[in-house]
Amino acid sequence: MYENEKNSERIDDLLTHHLRIIQSDEVFSFSMDAVLLARFAGIPQRGKILDLCTGNGVVPLLLTTRTQANIEGIEIQPRLADMARRSVSLNGLEGKIQIREGDLRELVQITGHSAYDAITVNPPYMPLNGSDLKVNPHQAIARHEISCTLEEVIQACTRLVRNGGKVSMVHRPQRLGEIISLMRAHSLEPKRIRFVHPRAHMEANMVLIEALRDGKPDVRLLPPLIVYQEDGNYTQEIRDIYGEVSKEDSV
Repeated sequence: MYENEKNSERIDDLLTHHLRIIQSDEVFSFSMDAVLLARFAGIPQRGKILDLCTGNGVVPLLLTTRTQANIEGIEIQPRLADMARRSVSLNGLEGKIQIREGDLRELVQITGHSAYDAITVNPPYMPLNGSDLKVNPHQAIARHEISCTLEEVIQACTRLVRNGGKVSMVHRPQRLGEIISLMRAHSLEPKRIRFVHPRAHMEANMVLIEALRDGKPDVRLLPPLIVYQEDGNYTQEIRDIYGEVSKEDSV
């Protein structure tokens, strides 16, 4: 079955950063939340960065365009970890990115506490209730809290990031209260929050949040990020994030 699944893969260009990534609609394809997280996250120029729930490695690949730090990703699904490793190799970034296959809840046993300067995470958004799981097991694990809960993700972040290090997450606004409560319960103090809205008149459908390990209470609410103009085209900020320049904008 593993070899047959590879037939569904494709190689896509990743924005305009001369990056290429292996994807499969049947297994995993990255979406806008990963791109926005990679742009939003506060990361150092040197040191060590960890991406939890890395999937096919899209966030580590994008982070290489912003930093010279060493980047690691961890993914519990062997199929996705393999795709991520092959994408890293495809882009010649073996010297900058390491992909681990494993359980994020157990990573501290390998690395030790406080091993990273910054952490990014795009975790499963949906609590496990048994009624709406996808038939596809790959997508179910990526979207539902099957292999890790929100609290377990936050606990792992606290153990793995150094004091004063940053943890950046993208999630659903409906769970923001829970996220803040769990972060504070585990010594992560929210410092920056930004809501993402499909259109200016619509409710937010994503939230970006950055927390500081053992930080003092002092949170900033950033201006909302609007994805689409009323005519259905991307807003200028989204186009800038994606690196798009239209012909009429060219000089």
